[in-house]
Amino acid sequence: MKKMIRIMLVGLMILGMYGCTQKNEETNDNVFAIGICNYVDDASLNQIVENIRNQLEALGNENGVEFRIDYQNCNADAGIMKQIISDFIAEDKDLMVAIATPVAMGMQAATEEKKIPVVFAAVSDPLGAGLVDSLEAPGDNLSGTSDFLDTSAVLNLILALNPEIKKVGLLYDAGQDASLLPISDAKKILGGKGIEVIEKCGTNVTEIQMAVQALIQESVEAVFTPTDNTVMEAQLTIYEDLIEAGIPHFTGADSFALNGAFLGYGVDYAKLGKETADMIFEILVKGQNIAAMPVRTFDNGTATINTETCELLGYDYEEIAGLFAPLCTRVQPILTAESFD
Repeated sequence: MKKMIRIMLVGLMILGMYGCTQKNEETNDNVFAIGICNYVDDASLNQIVENIRNQLEALGNENGVEFRIDYQNCNADAGIMKQIISDFIAEDKDLMVAIATPVAMGMQAATEEKKIPVVFAAVSDPLGAGLVDSLEAPGDNLSGTSDFLDTSAVLNLILALNPEIKKVGLLYDAGQDASLLPISDAKKILGGKGIEVIEKCGTNVTEIQMAVQALIQESVEAVFTPTDNTVMEAQLTIYEDLIEAGIPHFTGADSFALNGAFLGYGVDYAKLGKETADMIFEILVKGQNIAAMPVRTFDNGTATINTETCELLGYDYEEIAGLFAPLCTRVQPILTAESFD
């Protein structure tokens, strides 16, 4: 009887060791657990997530690995974001992905000691936000992709459309780190040209709507918004008011134009999402050191014009495209929709 028990115990030990080996091989070599936290549900950020998913699936199929993605959206709620990040850590994710600056900062604070690799996406000023030591050598457990906005390029388009402009509105959320540098740059550039600046801010959709009404009352001749997620969330609720007032809205991403703004100028978010996925692959599968991976930036030369808004404002798209072409890498049209196809 004792001999039989010993045989059974040995058998169980062998099975246990085999099971552990299989699990370790699967966990370490073939399957990677990734936690993605999106800051808010908007066209730009959703496009990034979609392209991360698609590119990781393609890379996994090509290289015989699997990326198990746990996708969460905190909807700009700091408490929910903190809980999502805590859950990712507790679940021992191999890597975490932060979509937008607030999430990146939250993940940075939560992983300071644990050193879980964090790849961020759509962080406009990673150096200014204190996420990296430098763009060339981040130096810790964070790196990623930046949608840095060339503010002067957008303002040049405003001046090309209306060389005699006297008053420009700045619409943004002062609590969005991504907006602070471009708004500061805009005030300096416009002020240097003797153009009056009217600033209006909001922290949610309702406040942004009120800010737009205030800008209309101030009789601004154009409105500038950088890559601001709060305004992006409100864009579909404000674009008709700006059109009715005859005010062109110049913004820092093509998704704003998709949601009705006159013009979006900035990075290709589909490409940014793919590049973010490439970095994830290089870290998890190729074993690259995230601390030495430069932050990836992109060409800001594409101007996307909403042709419906353009017409309602009384402009001819072909004429405007020709006017802007010398100032951009590319000019492209878009129609109003809630999200990209």
